[in-house]
Amino acid sequence: MTELPAVLDGHNDSLLALRRASADPSVFRDGHAGGDLDLPRAREGGLAAGLFAIFVPSEDRFGPERARSDTADGYRIERPPPLSPAAARRVTDDLIGVFDAITGFDGVRKCTTVDDLRACVDGDELGAVLHFEGSEAIAPDLSNFEAYYDRGLRSLGPAWSRPTQFADGVPFRYPSGPDCADGLTDAGRRLVERCDDRGVLVDCAHLASEGFWDVHEVSTNPLVVSHAAAHGVCPLSRNLTDDQLDAVADTGGVVGLTFAANALRPDGENDPEVPLSVVVEHVDYLVDRMGVDHVALGSDFDGATVVDSIGDAAGLPTLFTALRDAGYSQRDLRKLAHENWLRVLDAVWAS
Repeated sequence: MTELPAVLDGHNDSLLALRRASADPSVFRDGHAGGDLDLPRAREGGLAAGLFAIFVPSEDRFGPERARSDTADGYRIERPPPLSPAAARRVTDDLIGVFDAITGFDGVRKCTTVDDLRACVDGDELGAVLHFEGSEAIAPDLSNFEAYYDRGLRSLGPAWSRPTQFADGVPFRYPSGPDCADGLTDAGRRLVERCDDRGVLVDCAHLASEGFWDVHEVSTNPLVVSHAAAHGVCPLSRNLTDDQLDAVADTGGVVGLTFAANALRPDGENDPEVPLSVVVEHVDYLVDRMGVDHVALGSDFDGATVVDSIGDAAGLPTLFTALRDAGYSQRDLRKLAHENWLRVLDAVWAS
């Protein structure tokens, strides 16, 4: 049987999962019963590298943060209020400490260059890239940007699903288009420009469509959405419309397909009973619209309700087997698994 390719995944929230569990970081190295990702399961599933998110829950609360209200044809989950800078910086520093701990273990590599990532794809270390999901810890004047860069920051999203000093985050709504919040602020435009100058990836995940198009206008780099799905299959506010997909392809960018149930299921419900055929349907839709060079993976392991047909990091081979059975060639699978991410990161980090 043809060997399945190594995977570079565009998004996980495993650092927060470890902090929430008050877990010793060694459980990531040794394996643990909870969560979606640790080193043993990464090896079992062929996960070679991933973007590890720093995500700060609203005001450092670790319980349920958002109340759902049903509508006539779906639901709305309103955004939490803006996060205080003090809370953002405190938790961000804690989570960078977790990142530093796990990348200090044998078998895990902190990645700041594409050569680092290629070594993980070709070898047996798990690569970890530091990403900010929502950039509240960064000062509006960018005075601490370089300090975070020096600590390994190579990718960031200007907002999660709440307003920040840089952009407005899109709320969870179903059914809904993504045009339901504001775009980049003046500080957000300066942040995108600094990222372009410094070689830091700008992630459009969680931006409303206005923010997406603002990034398109300001940035000279490929458009990237680390974890989302096709609005044409599931009309969730956080999924990408056809015109957004066209823009990603036109700039040479990439979309990482999420494994979040509510983004994949056509009914938008957060029910993990989702067959692999639905995941493949999203891949097909994205590939048909953009071409296979612009589609990758962005699992959202430990940050969403992962569909049970994949389960966790150890389940990645089931998806690639299904894609192969659906007619994707070995060359296509390599692109979806890691080559597209490597190409885009090489273009951005070398800028």
